Amino acid sequence: MTATVTSADGTPIAFDTYGSGSPVLLVGGAVNDRTTVAGLAAVLADAGFTAIAYDRRGRGDSGDAPVYAVEREIDDLEVLIEAVGGSAAVFGHSSGAILALEAAARGLPITKVSVYEPPFIGDDRPRPAEDLVDRVSAALADGDRDGAVELFLVEGTGTPSEIVDSMKAAPVWGWFVGLAHTLPYDLTVCGRGNHLPTDRLAAITVPVLSLSGGAGEAWMTSSAKAVAAAVAHGRYEEIPGQDHGVLNAPESLRKVLTDFLR
Repeated sequence: MTATVTSADGTPIAFDTYGSGSPVLLVGGAVNDRTTVAGLAAVLADAGFTAIAYDRRGRGDSGDAPVYAVEREIDDLEVLIEAVGGSAAVFGHSSGAILALEAAARGLPITKVSVYEPPFIGDDRPRPAEDLVDRVSAALADGDRDGAVELFLVEGTGTPSEIVDSMKAAPVWGWFVGLAHTLPYDLTVCGRGNHLPTDRLAAITVPVLSLSGGAGEAWMTSSAKAVAAAVAHGRYEEIPGQDHGVLNAPESLRKVLTDFLR
């Protein structure tokens, strides 16, 4: 059954609870909601954890606010952690991984953090333009949701234009367009230019497991390794055969997450 909590600014945040045991909060990335982390929640529940899958603000059954700020998403995480007992481990995927790291750096009662392919960019690929979030927001303001998604994918994630063209003919495109209004949120979480925030990461004192897929892109592997190196108690591991779509193969994360979270 879906429940809700009320964040500090009055925004309702919807979540589903799976299993029983030590709580683990699952934070999805761009164009994700609580349904896309449900498979991993079920795997963790089966492994003896309480997994919390929630809709980030602006998605699914959660509310939103007129003005976005990363701090409000941190507030959302804080009230969810309070709802599950006052402390929790956190798993984040993609931009959700960055959000999880930010929450830990800001001192939320997080016991452990596991992240999968946080999209920080080093020297492996061109950085998105500093004004990308502004141009995506402008496209949305003009009602061009398709254009906003295309901008995000091509410039934000480095997806080749021909791949994006093929995606437009697939059912997933409608899903992406439906969540297009939240893309500026993810770009804001990543920061202009997707720079690795070394100083903020150094403030994290809890254990951090940083993951990437063996079949993924080199720049994401570099990012995952850099995160592990930047925190005080970090470790990197590779998930064989997986790419950025690891949430579609949640069993591949069972052992590594179970071993770490226990």
